[in-house]
Amino acid sequence: MSKVYLLGAGPGDPGLLTLRARDILARADVVVYDYLANKAFLDFCRPDAEILYVGKKGGDHTLPQDKINDLLVEKAKAGKMVARLKGGDPYVFGRGGEEAEELVAAGCPFEVVPGVTSAVAAPAYAGIPITHRSFCSSVSFITGHEDPTKSESSLNWEAFAASGSTLVFFMGVKNLPHITENLMRAGMDGATPAALVRWGTTCHHKSLVATVATISEEAARQGFAPPSLFVVGGVVSLHDTLSWYEKRPLLGKGVVVTRSREQASDLVRLLAEEGACCYEFPTIEIAPLADADPVREAIGRLYNYDWVVFTSVNGVKCFFDEVATMELDARVFAGIRLAAIGPATAAELARHGLRADFVPERFVAESVVEGLLALGVAKGRVLIPRARQARELLPEKLTEAGADVTVLPVYDTRSVDQDPDEIIEAIKAGTIHYLTFASSSTVKNFFARISPEIVKAAGTVKTACIGPITAATLAEYGFTPDVTAAAYTVPALAEAIIADAKGKS
Repeated sequence: MSKVYLLGAGPGDPGLLTLRARDILARADVVVYDYLANKAFLDFCRPDAEILYVGKKGGDHTLPQDKINDLLVEKAKAGKMVARLKGGDPYVFGRGGEEAEELVAAGCPFEVVPGVTSAVAAPAYAGIPITHRSFCSSVSFITGHEDPTKSESSLNWEAFAASGSTLVFFMGVKNLPHITENLMRAGMDGATPAALVRWGTTCHHKSLVATVATISEEAARQGFAPPSLFVVGGVVSLHDTLSWYEKRPLLGKGVVVTRSREQASDLVRLLAEEGACCYEFPTIEIAPLADADPVREAIGRLYNYDWVVFTSVNGVKCFFDEVATMELDARVFAGIRLAAIGPATAAELARHGLRADFVPERFVAESVVEGLLALGVAKGRVLIPRARQARELLPEKLTEAGADVTVLPVYDTRSVDQDPDEIIEAIKAGTIHYLTFASSSTVKNFFARISPEIVKAAGTVKTACIGPITAATLAEYGFTPDVTAAAYTVPALAEAIIADAKGKS
């Protein structure tokens, strides 16, 4: 249906995007967006959606406002469902009202989906409630972008200074001396608590607390720059007591995740919850087989096997893709015992209604062999669905013990031709703190694109890996892992990185 939705993207934390906004992004034909604090919002868009950047950032407009208005009208009249995605809330210094007026004048239906405004969220993440019974009962949102060269200010500084309200200035860093001078000239006590919150709610979040009289000098000393909010009032004194977000151990730490895009989400989520800035740099991808007939043939004669041993989540998923293609279900495993190399693989089996009969205590092939032999597998027939290219230790050891082993490739892993420039620049700039590796293939493919010497020259990048096999591959490139997971799982890897950041490794 032809309609324009003015969506608030919130201040940057993807978790603060509303469910309504996410639903509309997932259905929209066209997405028109400004500069966003987090481009992760665009991941919710349809793969075939038309994505148009109109770039509004600190006065640098890729497309002037009148042209943006024309674009929205044009797309709506072409019968498109249009999502106009704006940082924060569309109606809080977002010019959403102007766009809505243009749509009404053109006869285009529209809806507004409010977003979480940074004026509320950024101070909250910094431990500053913008209202509090002990300090104030009102709050004012003010543009800090007023031209300081104007002969007369359009703002009522006397009213602000005398109100006792919390004052929240948007876009105020550039004109901070002008703002503080006007407040004090209007009668505000220079000792009034004041704070700057930069990149509020994002992994780059940072705050600075001072007073109205001293904050300009302190901001210059600490290099505070846009985008920052300026907050004034007694509530700022609660910062040290109520601060919570800035206590996250990985806040501001850059972490490169090299797992395939299909597998990266769990590690990214665990790290981001502790404040990390995650750089997804998949070095491998999971690809379906060009010919799946051998898999379907194996499914058709599963009754021939005593054990099926799954060595990865991907193996389970790809195997069951073919089970579903054959219009079958978990009942094909009737009478067959199942092994999973780790808890994540066992959990994936459980999602298909199957419980693994064996999960080793240590999640490597050596432990799987030991455990299966203890269960008498040496006298049985074993099917191992796995990647086409994988370690041969498991099938070799089981065969040596007397088992009748069939290795069944169910997917391919391929290197990803990903542009490394962003990662290289971030490493050189000192904003990457950890490289994570979950397998030998991720190590090899990462260093095929980024020279080990670049990482070594930076001197600030730590390597984190799962398991001794991955560690041994790192050693081939001259690295001893700085962080090693206690267990061979993604949660354990995340825990190890967090412990290292806390200085508890």
